[in-house]
Amino acid sequence: MSTPRHPYEDLIAHLTRTSPLGPGEAARVVADVVAYFSEPVEEFVRRRHGELKSRGHTNDEIFPRIAAELRGRPVAAPELSLRQLRRIVYG
Repeated sequence: MSTPRHPYEDLIAHLTRTSPLGPGEAARVVADVVAYFSEPVEEFVRRRHGELKSRGHTNDEIFPRIAAELRGRPVAAPELSLRQLRRIVYG
């Protein structure tokens, strides 16, 4: 029986090849980044608003900035069935 693969094994291997990070460190960095970008939109907006407000920004500055930040964030892919995956590959 083989050991289950880490879902980001290829990315972890890339980071260990291209940086001074060891495999464990690279896996932690990847986990942190995935967790950061997995934050639901509503939580992100509330968190960023609070952070920016605490730094003295006004809502007139905050909301356009948050809107721009949201446009630049990667989004999770929709969950696809095996049939949908096959259709992507084979049409």
